[in-house]
Amino acid sequence: MKASDLFVAQLEEEGTEYIFGLPGEENLDFLESLRISGIKLIVTRHEQAAAFMATTYGRLTGKPGICLSLGPGATNLVTGVAQAPLIGVPFLSPVRRAE
Repeated sequence: MKASDLFVAQLEEEGTEYIFGLPGEENLDFLESLRISGIKLIVTRHEQAAAFMATTYGRLTGKPGICLSLGPGATNLVTGVAQAPLIGVPFLSPVRRAE
């Protein structure tokens, strides 16, 4: 079993239905684990769109929205991810704050 399988299994256990983002060679293992799971990948044309879609999903459902990006493209997530806490939307952030 790969780490990506464990990660996707945990997302399924938490009730994740959708992940919004862009596929690429850097996340092929994760995408394969998603393919064999019940989680649907909603492919977007731009990282910012993925972040706003995840934020909107969280706002409408009350469940955390999850977005996926590759390398330097992750900087395009900032606007959508920053909006989520401003409007009180649940979301998953890959950044851990220093305590």
